Amino acid sequence: MTAHRLRVTALAAAATTLAIAPAATATANAAKAKVKPLRVLVSNDDGVKAPGIDALVQGLRKLPKVKLTVVAPASQQSGTGGKTTPGTLKASRTTTASGYPAIAVDGFPADSVNYALTKVVKPSQVDLVIAGINQGANLGPFVNLSGTVGAARAAATRGLPALATSEGTPTVTNFGDGVTATLQWVKGNRAKLKRGTVQNLNIPECSAGHFRGIVTATSTATVPTGVNPFVAVDCDQTTPAGSDEVTDFLAGFATLTKIPLSPAA
Repeated sequence: MTAHRLRVTALAAAATTLAIAPAATATANAAKAKVKPLRVLVSNDDGVKAPGIDALVQGLRKLPKVKLTVVAPASQQSGTGGKTTPGTLKASRTTTASGYPAIAVDGFPADSVNYALTKVVKPSQVDLVIAGINQGANLGPFVNLSGTVGAARAAATRGLPALATSEGTPTVTNFGDGVTATLQWVKGNRAKLKRGTVQNLNIPECSAGHFRGIVTATSTATVPTGVNPFVAVDCDQTTPAGSDEVTDFLAGFATLTKIPLSPAA
């Protein structure tokens, strides 16, 4: 092939590439334009400066058309369930660990959500409330003790869709899998959120690899005798998903369960 023909062939290939690129970009932009805005209130129970809520906020900011409001406890409030504080709550402006604007509430996780929905934004201005990402899974018998779940329940009792999301052990610091799983849930559910519901998402801290996917658990079984779910889970296995969240969690799956609005329900 002559040099002239080689140049012509190269130019034709380049022209084809340039023709395809704008079309692909236009398709992506059109798909993005169809996505409805999502207004998310973010809270937690580990405190506004905790690494989990910061990782969650940074992850949510990467999604298209998401507007965030962050209101969380001023300090660590793990294990406080749905407790609330009588009287007037004190709050102050602050930021998350990486500098995203937030409001810190001197109170429990449920207080933070209640304060947010009365003093910061109206419930009608919120499409979804996410509590997390908590340091340590909230499985089975631990659900009613969880301040993360307490915050989510406070939102659901006001008629909003709520997600409680937690990862690994109480000492986990890398929330990569937790962010991935939570964003996966948001992307899959943002167009079909159900008001007044609480979903509980727990992501294992894998000793090797990454979590094996999200499974919907049909029951919240008690923790087996001698088994500590707050340990690193080996996700490099082939055990199939079962029917209860603890078994699936220990097998390396992120588990999703629907929980009642109150501990007594």
